[in-house]
Amino acid sequence: MRPDDWHLTEDVEEFLARAGDFLRSRPALHTMALSVTEKLRTLTTAAVGAPAPVFGLLEQGGTVRAAFYRLPSRGLSVTPLTPGQADGLAAHLVGLGHAPPHVTADHGTATAFAEAWRRHTGATSAFRVGLHLLRLGTLTPPDPQPAGSARRVGAGEQEHLMRWCREFAADVGEAVTIDAGSWTSTRFAEKSYTFWETPDGTPVSMAGVNPMVGGQARIDPVYTPAHLRGRGYAAAVTVAVSRAALAAGAEEVVLFTNAANPTSNALYRRIGYVPVADWTVYDFTYATA
Repeated sequence: MRPDDWHLTEDVEEFLARAGDFLRSRPALHTMALSVTEKLRTLTTAAVGAPAPVFGLLEQGGTVRAAFYRLPSRGLSVTPLTPGQADGLAAHLVGLGHAPPHVTADHGTATAFAEAWRRHTGATSAFRVGLHLLRLGTLTPPDPQPAGSARRVGAGEQEHLMRWCREFAADVGEAVTIDAGSWTSTRFAEKSYTFWETPDGTPVSMAGVNPMVGGQARIDPVYTPAHLRGRGYAAAVTVAVSRAALAAGAEEVVLFTNAANPTSNALYRRIGYVPVADWTVYDFTYATA
């Protein structure tokens, strides 16, 4: 690898051997890269002939300064970059023939990369969504708490769980098939789930938590059916899974919330979540030949 340059690999173990310490140095800010690489590292099988993910790291002066990953047929997810680093990455990817459909990063990085990508490729960018990355400060349960209690989702409740995951995906605009045949290949499969249920045992809300890695656990998704919202169920189940993550040893508990949803943003602030960074996704459109 040349010094002070981007190095790309399709080997997640090689990537983590070089960039793992860097990712773990800021576990909240690097939550997506930590979770995705851990999932890929622990996969036991891969489809024969399937495209491989691509990982990249920027080394300067013998120290890793930034990293990215790109899953097959997906966009680019990047750790924070300076405008100069974003331009260097864009030039490097253009030289290798990459054409990601979108970029996801903290707002400053995503904006700098989108502009650099326009300069190098002529592609136009369109804002898709803005997110807030939040980290748990002091956990503050809702007062009053809604009647009921939290419990782990049981093995016999898979159909119920998949139905709510489908509804959540539709709410946030994710185009994904979620059924018994596709479940293990979706981003929802590796999580542990908790229901909030009313005193009569009826589930009314759910929260999922990604496996802990690098000392951080990320809550995702949190979902309450539309006709049950506004009763405090989402806050109660989020507090329950946040408390469980801390009890399991998590040093950081984080989550993303849509910046355009004032209800969810206020909810998470009330129960103790504080801002880490603003996140942005830009979609790219390429001129046809």
